[in-house]
Amino acid sequence: MRSSPESITVSAARQALRAANLRSTTSRVAVLQHVSAAGKPVSHADVAEVLVPQGFDKSTLYRCLVELADAGILNRLDAGDHAWRFEMRGEEHVSGEHPHFVCVDCGQVTCLPDIEVKISPAKGTKSVALGDVTEVFLKGHCKECQ
Repeated sequence: MRSSPESITVSAARQALRAANLRSTTSRVAVLQHVSAAGKPVSHADVAEVLVPQGFDKSTLYRCLVELADAGILNRLDAGDHAWRFEMRGEEHVSGEHPHFVCVDCGQVTCLPDIEVKISPAKGTKSVALGDVTEVFLKGHCKECQ
């Protein structure tokens, strides 16, 4: 598992935005810093809870999250609960191909970069062509909700 996450610097955020051909706005930098510091997938509500009191507009934050995901700086996850979660792309997040755990009680989503999930056909059956699996979500009850 990862050690405690650290926020990227303003300079690193600006570089990432320039590399993605996006303007370096205060809102985008703040969103990148918040998402990177979270160290786990966060929803728009999570980001707004922290950044709106600092003077950022809720709609602007949503647009930033979507633009950053469209630009490939963030991964956008759909855990099936009608709320996108966003996470930084990093070593274990380059393609987003690592499993996540979703608590069915509180909705908390956690990265599981140290767990490998393999999907294979049951013994005695012919292999089934699934296509490319892009997201794996394990669902259950987190330690806090048990």
